[in-house]
Amino acid sequence: MDPIWWIVLAASAVVFALKITGYVVPQRLVQGPLLTRVAGLVTIGLLSSLVVAQTLSGEEGLVIDARVPAVALAGVLLWWRVPFIVVIILAAAVAAGLRLMGWMA
Repeated sequence: MDPIWWIVLAASAVVFALKITGYVVPQRLVQGPLLTRVAGLVTIGLLSSLVVAQTLSGEEGLVIDARVPAVALAGVLLWWRVPFIVVIILAAAVAAGLRLMGWMA
């Protein structure tokens, strides 16, 4: 068996063990206000880091292209509470327009 399959099996076992642990831990340890706040902040941090990594990464490393202004526009529009579908359409239009003009291709 290839080593990659051993890694997949080990990761699956770890995830299964974490899932089972969630059922074993007493509720009083899980439902506190501190843990709820920390879980919310960790979620925001992980999502933010994913967006930054996907926006700025390329084959050669750090890449500044049409995705950067599109994500910046999306951030501003979301801050202004514009409907999500409008944010997606406008950000895609900005990225497509910049690429069409040859800027940040």
